[in-house]
Amino acid sequence: MTKPINVAVAGVGAFGVKHLESLGQIDGVNLLSVVDSEVDRARDVAMRFGAPHHSSDLIETLALPGLDAVILCTPTPMHARQALACLKAGKHVQIEIPLADRLDEAREVVEEARRQGLVAMCGHTRRYNPSHQYVRRRIEAGEFHLQHLVAQTYFFRRSNINALGQARSWTDHLLWHHAAHTVDLFLYQDGGTITQSHILQGPQHAELGIAMDMSIQLKSSTGALCTLALSFNNDGPLGTTFRYIGDSATYIASYDDLYTGANEKVDVSGIDVSINGVELQDREFVAAIREGREARSSAASVLPCYEVLDTLERQLPV
Repeated sequence: MTKPINVAVAGVGAFGVKHLESLGQIDGVNLLSVVDSEVDRARDVAMRFGAPHHSSDLIETLALPGLDAVILCTPTPMHARQALACLKAGKHVQIEIPLADRLDEAREVVEEARRQGLVAMCGHTRRYNPSHQYVRRRIEAGEFHLQHLVAQTYFFRRSNINALGQARSWTDHLLWHHAAHTVDLFLYQDGGTITQSHILQGPQHAELGIAMDMSIQLKSSTGALCTLALSFNNDGPLGTTFRYIGDSATYIASYDDLYTGANEKVDVSGIDVSINGVELQDREFVAAIREGREARSSAASVLPCYEVLDTLERQLPV
């Protein structure tokens, strides 16, 4: 019988709950602890999902006997520091996107994972969504060659709230969080390296102190282009849409759904064991731990994305 893997989830906001729900679908995974800065919320969520331990202190949870791995769904500025703490404590770690909000910290996580010989994986969910897996299989089979990836990431966030409408203690970022999804997906699907990059940003929000609109252009060594529009000012519809323009077809992907350019739905139900991208992401984390291998979205494999983000940030006015 396969030894169970004991997991802790830190941060139980919108995405933390998604991971908790996904872990419940995976055989041989035990939820050992729930961590959240609000201890009452940690207690309530631990009771809901059957975790025997809860805490407001990640270090306390890292000391629990039998803990194997941690999934970090905490505020972006904490990701790298907490990932390093997990790795130094001998625990495998999955860091929700982004890996870090600075390139030097992202590199430090990659190096520490190598030193420790542990799985360090980042939550680049687009690598797992069945819609994007379908396109990747066509690319790998030589049936589709990407010419232009056009992405729109639109939210309405004129106040500091999360996807559940709850107040945040930190400020989200269009470049280091939301653009990371598309930049990594473009690199992953295209297989080239970025040779040209440009970025423009709109005015900063008076209270949030961040740009609310961005436009990004990338060119790959393969000749393919990526055009990305991002906004926190958009008053619906919300979310991200990817248009794959290729030499043989056009595909429009929205999370786990996929359509042709003629608006015909593509059946992606047989692509993987689930159509839930977060669940597939968590299944890969567990499989990589069990098999002692690098995960599909390992920290090392997504590092080129953060190198591009760093290059783009350097183009912005100080």
